[in-house]
Amino acid sequence: MIENALLIGEQRRVLEALHQLEETQRKILFVTDDQRHLLGTLTDGDIRRWILGGGNLDGEIGAVCNREPYAAVGDHDREAIRDEMLARQITAVPVIDSEGRIVDMLFWEALFRDGHSPVEVPPLDLPVVVMAGGKGTRLAPFTQVLPKPLIPVGERTAIEVIMASFAECGVNDFYLSVNYKSRLIQAFFEERDLPYRLHYLHETQPLGTGGGLHALADRLEGDVIVTNCDVIIRADYHALVEHHRRENNDITLVVSLRNYDIPYGVCDIVDNGQLCAMREKPHYSFLVNTGLYVLRSEVLGRIPENQFYHLTDLIEDVRRDGGRVGVFPISDKAWLDTGEWHQYCEAMTRLA
Repeated sequence: MIENALLIGEQRRVLEALHQLEETQRKILFVTDDQRHLLGTLTDGDIRRWILGGGNLDGEIGAVCNREPYAAVGDHDREAIRDEMLARQITAVPVIDSEGRIVDMLFWEALFRDGHSPVEVPPLDLPVVVMAGGKGTRLAPFTQVLPKPLIPVGERTAIEVIMASFAECGVNDFYLSVNYKSRLIQAFFEERDLPYRLHYLHETQPLGTGGGLHALADRLEGDVIVTNCDVIIRADYHALVEHHRRENNDITLVVSLRNYDIPYGVCDIVDNGQLCAMREKPHYSFLVNTGLYVLRSEVLGRIPENQFYHLTDLIEDVRRDGGRVGVFPISDKAWLDTGEWHQYCEAMTRLA
């Protein structure tokens, strides 16, 4: 059976492909012409490498895709296809005819019903720190009653949604950095039978988005994930950590694509007030910090004790001293920000 949602033309834009990948949940698209001749394959990893290499989101898919894809031909051997799936760690294979047209698609779950996955993913055995000490003034008046982590998002609280997404990947240890209404947060979790271990970092005073991490400077080894308590990220955490380690980064920021269309003509002027150029309804794309990071635990020792200190300060300190700070791009639809009213309402709609 051919899933049309997995087909895309080579002249479509990279940004369109990124959104289509999210909608299909298959993590792969097959690039074809109008007659369904297979021209290549496209994954989120292909797009990520394109972005990190300076590629434009308005670029054509033909410049990004894998031009030498694996495909089954004619009367295919299912056992051989299974072996290829295991070797290539893929879950979908196109079937082409003698002229290279896609005539069918083979999916792992349909071919093999033994529950075995072609991609063996070990548990993500890393500690996750949730920065949950802020007052959440942008969500007032709710946060005058409830701390921001306990604001409901659908049928659960924001912090439950965040921690559940990591727990599903095998995370067993969470550290909550708390200050504002910390007793409410603790009381909330004390009444729950948690499938993971929960530890608290108590801030006696507001310490910013990074100051509370000093308490972990001598307690953790290896890598640690740090997240704000108001961001829900739908990303492949294993791929994130793998990217962080492959790039030998001290800090990796998860960044989201943000696209803005200006509904007016934008005027550029020179010093004497004369118009030098005018751009009609321009489109801009930016990579925006989402508030999710992977850090080497060694950098936590740079954080001053009992001082107001943001994670952005740590990033600048590491960069200034020659450390490696990289980014891991995700699409705008993979980032739900619940920290402001209009974003919170949007998140509620998307999670409904």
